[in-house]
Amino acid sequence: MSEFRATPPQLQWADLMNEASAWFDGPLGSQLLEHERLIIEHELERCFGSYLVHYGPFANTPIEPRKIKRSVRVGPSLPGVEIVCEEQSWPVGEHAADVVVVQHGLDFSLSPHALLREAARSVRPGGHLLIVGVNPWSPWGARRLVSRSAFRDARCIRPTRVGDWLNLLGFALEKRRYGCYCPPLSSGQWRERLAGLEPIGQRLQAPLGGFYVLVARKLMVGLRPLRQQRRERMGQLLPMPVAKLSRRDAEH
Repeated sequence: MSEFRATPPQLQWADLMNEASAWFDGPLGSQLLEHERLIIEHELERCFGSYLVHYGPFANTPIEPRKIKRSVRVGPSLPGVEIVCEEQSWPVGEHAADVVVVQHGLDFSLSPHALLREAARSVRPGGHLLIVGVNPWSPWGARRLVSRSAFRDARCIRPTRVGDWLNLLGFALEKRRYGCYCPPLSSGQWRERLAGLEPIGQRLQAPLGGFYVLVARKLMVGLRPLRQQRRERMGQLLPMPVAKLSRRDAEH
């Protein structure tokens, strides 16, 4: 009987990152990242500050926003990563970043909760946190179930669930967007034929895109978003009956 040897979490995480990076280098992963780049750049147009921190299990995909002075990539030891660190231990000070982008980090993670807490800790009050993940309610999410590549290990966490986590960490969800409405097809010819689905999907923003982008803002200390009070319908004002007094009753 062979002896069972447990894989240290660090090695398991490194293997997961390498396999994920190899998948993103392929045709399907590259297709997903290209569609995400356009939406991320658009959402970052309204963000400004000194530092942006970018985390993702892939290589050579820098984010260079125009209104943020410095963009730094942190994460596994991959080409393009400037600061190598584990998912649960970022060498970033608390409240140090104006914007943090976690791109498919939760999809390929040993502990999504811990990773999200680390990212949230790094955002300054009033700063933004962008989460990009594979949409489980899409053809891409279905493809994961039959995939034989590293994509089968993607968690594909529901955007509503991630939104709940963000709320508990003191963030207000400002926007949810979807993208990549073309199915995950290996044939480039079929991808060209179905390219017209993207503008239609973007216009309708149907929750069937291959990925979602959550834009959340870190609340100031002591503040929470106010829930809109439900206005009850007011009834029609009716005149109350008033008894008439005769002159003789008034004199008595």
